[in-house]
Amino acid sequence: MEHSTHHSGTAHHHSAPAGGHGRHGTTWATAMRATLHCLTGCAVGEILGMVVGTALMWGNAPTMVLAIALAFVFGYSFTLFAVVRAGVSMKTAVKVALAADTVSIAVMELVDNGIVALVPGAMDAHLSDGLFWYTLLGGFAVAFVITTPVNKWMIGRGKGHAVVHAYH
Repeated sequence: MEHSTHHSGTAHHHSAPAGGHGRHGTTWATAMRATLHCLTGCAVGEILGMVVGTALMWGNAPTMVLAIALAFVFGYSFTLFAVVRAGVSMKTAVKVALAADTVSIAVMELVDNGIVALVPGAMDAHLSDGLFWYTLLGGFAVAFVITTPVNKWMIGRGKGHAVVHAYH
């Protein structure tokens, strides 16, 4: 998903009128778009890690470590490439991606992997098992619901994805 399309336009109001929008255009829609953007990168990385680890018949721990690492890599890369396309240096883009996505990715990974770990049999399910996919996708859905208010709170304070808005 192109970064510039996951927000409602490129201009954001930094001094919104009363009504709960905060000084960074912190509507629920903005928070949901930021969360969906982050979740997309996380999901790509995590699914890739799970598929690779499972296909190589690795144990649960190394597969989960790979999946989490790739979730961060892909989550950051979506923001990184969008900011670089906006004309920012790679060094600055890395700083922006880290500032924009670290908390969001961490919360998503904690929730999603916690669900996978807690669902009986999910850790031992194979790629061909419905339980594997239902648990993973259900974990993503719950992570989205839990992470959206976190992102709304962060954007409202000029943190998280609000940092990216300066480069649009």
